[in-house]
Amino acid sequence: MSAEQVIVNKGLEGIYFDNTSICHIDGQRGILLYRGYNIHDLASNATYEEVCYLLLYDRLPTKDELDQFDAALKENRNLPSAVMDVIYAFKDGHPTDVLRTAVSALGTIDPDVKDMSLEANLRKGIRLIAQFPTIVAAHERIRKGLDFTPPREDLSHAANFLWMLKGEEPDPDAVRAMDLDFILHAEHSSNASTFTARVAASTLADLHSSVVAAISALKGPLHGGAAEAVMEMVEAIGEPERAEGWVQEQLAAKKRIMGFGHRVYKTEDPRARHLRELSKILGEKYGEPKTFQILQNIEKAMEPMRAKGIYVNVDFYAGSIYHYLGIPADLYIPIFAIGRIVGWVAHILEQYSDNRLIRPLLHYVGPMERQWVFIEQRS
Repeated sequence: MSAEQVIVNKGLEGIYFDNTSICHIDGQRGILLYRGYNIHDLASNATYEEVCYLLLYDRLPTKDELDQFDAALKENRNLPSAVMDVIYAFKDGHPTDVLRTAVSALGTIDPDVKDMSLEANLRKGIRLIAQFPTIVAAHERIRKGLDFTPPREDLSHAANFLWMLKGEEPDPDAVRAMDLDFILHAEHSSNASTFTARVAASTLADLHSSVVAAISALKGPLHGGAAEAVMEMVEAIGEPERAEGWVQEQLAAKKRIMGFGHRVYKTEDPRARHLRELSKILGEKYGEPKTFQILQNIEKAMEPMRAKGIYVNVDFYAGSIYHYLGIPADLYIPIFAIGRIVGWVAHILEQYSDNRLIRPLLHYVGPMERQWVFIEQRS
């Protein structure tokens, strides 16, 4: 094929590589559906456990099914001692790196490690959903020189995470905030980390390996790291009245305002609405509304950019939620992963179910047929 005939879609933008029944995004109208259910209905009514069941099994659970699924999660929260040893060994590492390494270690000792059946992969996926919060919380406690807080079976997924992280009874508003955050981050179609997971799975790599690949992709500041960058921006601004001038200075210097714009959405990210409301509530509850006010003023200053399809995305208010809950900034990406692990698992299973190796092309534009020169003759 000649160079004139090749159409290169940088970043694979606009390219459909497969069919899916997991998630639908209408970026023009700001619609997000998990298995056909609107994110606004799920955010208002569901628990994270229900959303997990929906994404894994393609339907909402009955009460008995949800009770059994919840029990399976609770039974699998503890980590093998060998994985705890890994966390202790790398306690000074970045939390995302420790999470990735712990998942890799789990993949070597999982009881179903050699079984690639759907049933075994579901068991592995459920174990990972249950274990992710324990890994993150255990590392946070250990690196601070605190005793590990074991998981409890009388708490929900979100409440148990906060219990393990803080070592104290979680506040109901904090639990709801964490649960909602997990729901909103649970799935988002073919984002960078999910695509990475599916590429790995398309080689028939095992589920743990595919998840490790996804975590690696999530770490980048253009994906999972954006919420942390937003809070760095808030800290740099300092006061609400400085926000508009700061934004104008950044735009004039052609710098990016983190938390705005999205490859898919050309209107407001539907998830942002719920996090905006939650940020306001938590700011008032904890007597620290300044962070929310700075975010509001940034958003107001960015209103002219809406004409170009640039609106707030999910990352813009997510960091403030973690900030209000007293969570360190370097835990933002692992917390994103705690919510997203179920989406990764669902996509890996879907990839396995009708697999074709994902192998796109690169258009070569370098020199052709260069002549070999022996080293003695090179100048």
